[in-house]
Amino acid sequence: MKFEGTNDYVATDELKTAVNAAITLQRPLLIKGEPGTGKTMLAEELAKSLNTRLIQWHIKSTTKAHQGLYEYDAVSRLRDSQLGVDRVHDIKNYIKKGKLWEAFESEEQVVLLIDEIDKADIEFPNDLLQELDKMEFHVYETQETIKAKTRPIIIITSNNEKELPDAFLRRCFFHYIQFPDKETMEDIVNVHYPDIKHNLVKEALDLFFDVRKVPGLKKKPSTSELIDWLKLLVADELSAEALLEKDSAKAIPPLYGALLKNEQDVHLLDRLAFMSRRASRN
Repeated sequence: MKFEGTNDYVATDELKTAVNAAITLQRPLLIKGEPGTGKTMLAEELAKSLNTRLIQWHIKSTTKAHQGLYEYDAVSRLRDSQLGVDRVHDIKNYIKKGKLWEAFESEEQVVLLIDEIDKADIEFPNDLLQELDKMEFHVYETQETIKAKTRPIIIITSNNEKELPDAFLRRCFFHYIQFPDKETMEDIVNVHYPDIKHNLVKEALDLFFDVRKVPGLKKKPSTSELIDWLKLLVADELSAEALLEKDSAKAIPPLYGALLKNEQDVHLLDRLAFMSRRASRN
């Protein structure tokens, strides 16, 4: 059972090696990389390639580790006891299973995605050490121990918003997804738009990578933003030549709203284009 990529996901040899190494070691695979480099999509495509179920746990700043195990609704139980509801006698009626519990009780091996773990509190990863290591946890309200029937394949993503604890890192296999080079990016584009004109892709990629090289850019455009931009270029029937126009009124890329996500970067490109035009006149 090896991951070789899919028709919808271009995986480098290094990424495929990392995925298969984590599966062999039975360790969580910690994936880092710029936003938009396909970290979340990796888990989706891995599940698809292995023909298994994907369980997704998307982490927020307010997410607590115990929510991945289970939550006990004591308030509902108290209310039901006051109302004399029969279900109150079975405490299991007030236990809500979390994503780890769901993965642990699966008869078949599943892919469990813990997405953007660095959004949570700094103690969040440490609070999951025992459960991810031993593949079990205890439910105190029912006095039962939940053990994984089949060890899930765990993919953990991080955008590097905060450092993760060393004890947690030791238990993971790590891979950093490098931003794709032009050749790999062209392969990715061809997956999404197999019939797109080669000249348009070439000029769009040149302009895209030129934008990414601009010093001082607050947010560099990502792969997903390039895909959106190309979709708009095709929809508006813009030609490759349109991307090469030197008209001073078009200082920044056409339909730039798909690439640039804040006014500081728009102003920066405008200033650079203005300075370039002045230099060319002198």
